[in-house]
Amino acid sequence: MKIGFIGVGKMASAIIAGLKQTNFELIISDSSLQKSKEKADTLHVNFAQSHQDLIEKADLIILGLKPQILPSVLNNLNITKPLLSMAAGVSLADLAQLSKADLPIIRIMPNLNAQLLQSSTAICRNKNVTEALFKTAKQITDAFGTTFEIAEKDFHTFTALAGSSPAYIALFIEALTKAGVKHGFSKELSFDIVSQTILATTTYLAQGQDKPNDLIDKVSSPGGTTISGLLELEKTGFTASVISAIDATIDKSEKM
Repeated sequence: MKIGFIGVGKMASAIIAGLKQTNFELIISDSSLQKSKEKADTLHVNFAQSHQDLIEKADLIILGLKPQILPSVLNNLNITKPLLSMAAGVSLADLAQLSKADLPIIRIMPNLNAQLLQSSTAICRNKNVTEALFKTAKQITDAFGTTFEIAEKDFHTFTALAGSSPAYIALFIEALTKAGVKHGFSKELSFDIVSQTILATTTYLAQGQDKPNDLIDKVSSPGGTTISGLLELEKTGFTASVISAIDATIDKSEKM
């Protein structure tokens, strides 16, 4: 299958890096022919002479366009191939209207970790997408991370949990790092300790032997240091604050 990319930003480039490890044939078209040539050379893929030329050559079109420019680009094209879009906030119904055709359309929501080929990616489809095409779409998203098939109505929640949470996790890491600095470590040493501990903890939990509560219980000795810290976090509203942040993210996403 030949996969064409219209728009080749950071996320599309990361996806292409993952797909280079597969048997898919790749072709790109960016904002100008010159940029297409330059990015094709950098990414070691083929390029089309124009967006319309790419549509004629590809079997599946991946839209790597920002939501604000998506309408102006699609309005000038005659789209005849299945679409896969990663544009935030642009629904399947929106894409069907913009494409002006009753096409198979797939929507995905990758996150920043696609650059490490470890994205958490949501995926959904419209009624025109066959099982075979959807299986291919999942092969594409699995090439740069882990795929979660969810209902489109839940994309706002997914955006909060997978799309925005890297910033919240980074804030937590920064807070722990500052605590180490407060007590005499250099920021570099404190960050190295914290980041390695978080990496090991998430790796351990991902193995599935323990749930988060199980791990908390194992680390919290009766009358010990950990339980004292946990009670302080709860006293200052840690869990409620995290959930409120997710609520606010979902609310903002729904209003965009």
